[in-house]
Amino acid sequence: MDEKMNENEIQDDIELTGEDNSVEPELEEIEDNTNNKVKTLREKLKVCESEKMEHLENLQRVKADFLNSKKRLEEERLRDTERAINEQIEKLLPLCDSFHMAMHNKEAWEAVDDVWRKGVEGIHNQLHNILASYAVSEVHPEGEVFDPQKHEAMTNVPVTDKDQQGKVIQVIQNGFIRKNGDTEVLLRPARVTVGELEK
Repeated sequence: MDEKMNENEIQDDIELTGEDNSVEPELEEIEDNTNNKVKTLREKLKVCESEKMEHLENLQRVKADFLNSKKRLEEERLRDTERAINEQIEKLLPLCDSFHMAMHNKEAWEAVDDVWRKGVEGIHNQLHNILASYAVSEVHPEGEVFDPQKHEAMTNVPVTDKDQQGKVIQVIQNGFIRKNGDTEVLLRPARVTVGELEK
């Protein structure tokens, strides 16, 4: 009986070992499937990384375009503001001319009442202060060399002195410039007569 039991136990061991051999192909199949899935996932990851880099480059390009546009708009806004200020100042220049003509006609100026004269001088000072607050100054180039960038020649005047050749002899209307930082903007050129040597 003991021998029969031993034979049965050996038979059971053989059957169990046989079952273990049949499980190995299933494990290989699972391992192959897992490897295929990992390979597929790695390929998808490469595609995703490539798309991510492309999107990042596009985002950086769009961001740079946005910042450049923002900078251009800000510069344009500043130019528009300066242009508007210059236009408003130019509208005041005929008023400056009127004050200049009234106050430089000595006979008429001294013939008026002192109180009235002081009132007009006060108004003129207010106008001058407004212009000064915008860094606007008059250009009165009498005696300077004629500069077509800053002066407008109304006529040539015959002169006998060689030193007066090409120089401003008389200012008919003052010019105005406005300093804006390091630059100067010519609001209106001075209207002048220019010396021309007689022959």
